[in-house]
Amino acid sequence: MAGIYVHIPLCGSRCYYCDFYSSTYHGNKDDLLKSICKELTTRKEYLKGEPIRTIYFGGGTPSQLRVMEIESILQVIKENYDCCVEEITLEANPEDLSLDYLQALKDCGVNRLSLGVQSFKPGDLQAINRRHTVAKAIESVKMAQQCGFDNISIDLIYGLPNQTLHDWQYNLQQAVELRVQHISAYSLTFEEGTMLTKMRDRGEIKEADEELSFEMFKLLRHTLSQNGYVPYEISNFALPGYESKHNSSYWNYVPYLGVGPSAHSFDGQSRRWNIANSRLYISKMAAGDTYYNIETLDTFTRYNEYVMTGLRKKEGVDIAVLETLFGKDLKEYFLRMIDTYIKEGKVIKDGQHYYLSEEGIFVSDYIIEELFWVE
Repeated sequence: MAGIYVHIPLCGSRCYYCDFYSSTYHGNKDDLLKSICKELTTRKEYLKGEPIRTIYFGGGTPSQLRVMEIESILQVIKENYDCCVEEITLEANPEDLSLDYLQALKDCGVNRLSLGVQSFKPGDLQAINRRHTVAKAIESVKMAQQCGFDNISIDLIYGLPNQTLHDWQYNLQQAVELRVQHISAYSLTFEEGTMLTKMRDRGEIKEADEELSFEMFKLLRHTLSQNGYVPYEISNFALPGYESKHNSSYWNYVPYLGVGPSAHSFDGQSRRWNIANSRLYISKMAAGDTYYNIETLDTFTRYNEYVMTGLRKKEGVDIAVLETLFGKDLKEYFLRMIDTYIKEGKVIKDGQHYYLSEEGIFVSDYIIEELFWVE
């Protein structure tokens, strides 16, 4: 089984925190979609005949597309791939959604929505330049439910400028009351080149301190767990049976094809990523020129990626699988390096599984980096 990711780099406006490749220019949209469909056709052998289980429209803002444009991409996939699709996800901005649009999405096969809510506080939305209002976010969830969507995810961010623990508690309560099936909650990161980072560097805003961020993180896990959500990955919580099949494939090292500007692909042995420029992507696709880079992954790189994705999951790293994939030496290296964090209570050993404790999750980036093989 494999997945297909379609990157739609179109946005109505630029969010201050976002460093994903996107553009507010829509003048070349038709050529962009033709290029995406051409890439899907020309790369149909990339996955070596693996059946397609999941399709994910990400961005950018895929809800900037008309439903007929989404349908045209899905049709190309159906014509060129062995499809046994269980999950088709579309990321959407609440501001783009209407009852008619949602019903048309449902009718064309989209069965999972990922809504970029980010916050239920007006001040938060203004601070990060989101287009939608709180009322529209709530309305969009209810409209989707009315149209029969029973697999809805919402994104939330904590650690926003001036956000308090009480604000975050309010956000979580609002999310729980909407009874969506999935919640992705991320700590705000200040990525290089984003407007938010520039504002911080100019002294206009401050980062949340580490103690507050940790309290928000603990509140997140406690509140969602108390309401039936399973923390199956560090930032992802689902009601039982509603884990993201597509995103889980990334964390489980399943091959996937990524099409569109800046999209990444993985075939089990190498990673490939497209040029992050729509104009160049379109022109190079039309001319038959190379529009991507490729990195062949050696054993140590694959080990590092396995450790990184494994420790982000609820079940952690299976030491027997690690040894099967990478050999006894790297297994021994992993056990030697992780022992310190077991003694500190940041990692828990359960049989052949090693997973992060709540304290360990909060400093997961540091622990994972320390476990990497570095020559």
